[in-house]
Amino acid sequence: MSIRDVARAAGVSYQTVSRVINGHPRVRESTRARVEATIRDLGFQPNRAARALASGQTRALTVLVRDTTLYGYAATLQGIEEAARADGFAVGVCVLDTVAPDELAATVARVGDPTAGALIVIAWDRAGIRALRAVPPGVAVVAAVEASMAEESRPCPAVWLDDATAALTATRYLLELGHRTVHHVAIPSPTGRSDRMHGWRQALREARVRTPTPLEGGWTPRSGYEAGRALAADPDVTAVLCGNDDLALGVLHAMREAGRKVPDEVSVVGFDDVPQAAFYAPALTTVRQDFVGLGRDCFTLLRGVLDPLTEKASPQAARPELIVRESSGPPPR
Repeated sequence: MSIRDVARAAGVSYQTVSRVINGHPRVRESTRARVEATIRDLGFQPNRAARALASGQTRALTVLVRDTTLYGYAATLQGIEEAARADGFAVGVCVLDTVAPDELAATVARVGDPTAGALIVIAWDRAGIRALRAVPPGVAVVAAVEASMAEESRPCPAVWLDDATAALTATRYLLELGHRTVHHVAIPSPTGRSDRMHGWRQALREARVRTPTPLEGGWTPRSGYEAGRALAADPDVTAVLCGNDDLALGVLHAMREAGRKVPDEVSVVGFDDVPQAAFYAPALTTVRQDFVGLGRDCFTLLRGVLDPLTEKASPQAARPELIVRESSGPPPR
C-alpha cells in the first residue's frame, strides 16, 4: 500500500497525504482529520526511509568492515548497533570482501550516497583503510583506526584504543617476572608493524634486552599453533606475547604438544580478553580491550558530525587492562 492508495480513499491528492504524514502546517484541519482517519482505517504504515529522505534527516548508518567473525570487529559492531538503536538509528553492515582499489571504490560509492545515511569504517586492515580513503566528499563518516594511523588514514574524526601502551605494559610485566626477553607472535597489520608490535619493541628497547625477530601470524589458532611449534623448539624461549587470544590458544597447544609446561617453563600472554580466555587450559593472561565501548564511541562521534550542536559526550571505552591469570609466571631457574 502506498500514499496514492490512501489519497484515493480519502479523496485528496497524494501530495496532501504526504504533507499530513510529515506534519506540514498548510493543511486544513478537516482534511488532516479525514486523511488521518483513512490511514487508521487502512492500516497504512509510512515508509521511514522515504520520510527521512524527504525531510533530509536520514537516521541510518552503514558500517564498512572487513571481517565480522573476529572478536574485535564483532564486539565493535555490537557497540555501534547498541548505541545507534538507542538513538533511533538503523544500522546496516557492508562486508569488504576485497582489497582491490577499483572494487572497493565501487562498493564505497554504492553505500556512500549522502542521501543513504552516514558511514562508520572499521579501518584496522588494508581493506578498511582503502575504503576510508575512497569515501566521497560530503558524506558524514567516522572511523575506528589504529592510533598510529589516525592522521594518515583520512582527515576524518576517528577513535582508537591504545594498543601500543597495552602491549608495552604486558611486555614489561613479563620482564619484571624475570624473563630475559619476550618473543612476539604478531597479528597482520596494513603497515607491516602493528601498534601492538610497536609497544612490544618499545618495552624491550627500554629494558635494553635482546629483541627477537617477531613471528608473523594470522588471526587464527592455527597460525598461532604453527608459530608456537617454532617457539617450542627453542629452549631459550620462556615468554611469548601474542597479538590476539586466538593466536595464544594455538601457542598453548603447541607448547603442550612439545612437552613445554605453561607457565612453569614458558609464559604465554594474549591480547583482547575474548570471553573464553578465562576458560583456556591454563586460563590465559591477556590484555582486556573494551571494543564494545569503542563502538559506542564511534556512534557518539558520528552524532557529533551529523549534529554539531549535540552536547559532546565523554568517551565510553575503558582503557586496556592487563588481566593476570594462570598462563604466566616467573621463568624456570
